[in-house]
Amino acid sequence: MEKMINLEELNRKLKVIEENMVTKNELNFALETIMVFSNEDTIRQIKQSDEDILSGRTKKINFADEI
Repeated sequence: MEKMINLEELNRKLKVIEENMVTKNELNFALETIMVFSNEDTIRQIKQSDEDILSGRTKKINFADEI
């Protein structure tokens, strides 16, 4: 015996799936974040940069060739 398809129920289930799924961009961002936080050297550089900023060890850059 074939089951009848209720379009309203199908639409409701699709909406639930859509609300809970992750986009490819969100997944890529999460993976990149994990990679950054997994690299001890990168974390050390970020902490050092934060300390430099708080201590005023910064330089204003107006053009890319000043980097």
